[in-house]
Amino acid sequence: MNISQNLFGLNDDLIYLNHAAVSPWPLCTADAVKQFANENSSLGATNYLQWLDTERQLRENLAWLINAPSSDDISIQKSTSEALSTIAHGIEWRNGQNVVFLKQEFPSNRVVWQSLERYGVAARMIEPTGGQEPEAALLAACDKNTRLISVSSVQYASGLKMDLQRIGNYCNKNNILFCVDAIQSLGALDFDLDQIKADFVVADGHKWMLGPEGVALLYTGKHIREDLELNQFGWHMLESAGNYDTLETTPADSGRRFECGSPNMLGIHALNSSISLIREIGLETISTNVLRNTDLLIRLISEHNQLELISAPDQERRSGIVTFKVLAGDHEKIYRELMRRHVICALRGGGIRFSPHFYTGEQKLHDAIRILDQIINNE
Repeated sequence: MNISQNLFGLNDDLIYLNHAAVSPWPLCTADAVKQFANENSSLGATNYLQWLDTERQLRENLAWLINAPSSDDISIQKSTSEALSTIAHGIEWRNGQNVVFLKQEFPSNRVVWQSLERYGVAARMIEPTGGQEPEAALLAACDKNTRLISVSSVQYASGLKMDLQRIGNYCNKNNILFCVDAIQSLGALDFDLDQIKADFVVADGHKWMLGPEGVALLYTGKHIREDLELNQFGWHMLESAGNYDTLETTPADSGRRFECGSPNMLGIHALNSSISLIREIGLETISTNVLRNTDLLIRLISEHNQLELISAPDQERRSGIVTFKVLAGDHEKIYRELMRRHVICALRGGGIRFSPHFYTGEQKLHDAIRILDQIINNE
């Protein structure tokens, strides 16, 4: 079976290697959006109770995706940045405390912690040196005043897969909160909260989860959720949401307490369809295919005498992202020519980033390298 043709509607001449940025939707997701739009335009909110059922299904699917104890632990946010802000400005900080994170993080996972300096919280931005493992560098930067470690499950530029279990165990033993930005792994690689022991997990749905922008996951552990100060308020966050006559303002016990207003029903229908597809195919199958594509790309790049691999070659560090340098060439110019020739990729980390998903056929990857070779050699 050709997965691409059966599940995705990408143009045949397109080589889509940019899931680490924005993913194309599966056909089922496009159909779900069309159906929702047609229903809304012809019936308005007649079927709103069914829409709420889809919202419930999405929470269950997101809980399944990270192996959360309950769908009550899930909040639906607008973006990774909003979810991180909900955490960062919900924690009750003390002057002199610090947050530890890597310099290589995506700006969203840096700026939010730097914003805490107004409260006397130090943002410790760490850069490993001398071959030091990033996990070791993070843990070495902690002290008695460290309140939280924040890290991406996979680094966006290099594709480096982090050892989350190692960091989680350290945080658990040292009473440090652990926040994981999982946007570059959820939907592509296995993620198990039981092993990772994260207090918070965040991820937008528009990358490896194959969904739209504007709908994101926020997981908060039950042990910490009610300790987070609320900074957004509205009807939807209340325990009594739907009872518009009551004057009761008690926040919901569940993750809904961080959802102040009306839900993004269009985005919810889209992301639910995408994750339902992921669940139907199975994360084991998806992860095997993603890493098989990564292995092939790393081999093709390593065998090319004009390319240099930026991503870590170690098997345990591999993800769906492969980034490389062209030894003699203008990366910006080469990138633009790749895009012109319908090889959809990104400029990241001082090189060119390829990020195929599970459905990307091997021939597409061979074709991408062939086109890249033609561009380098001006053919």
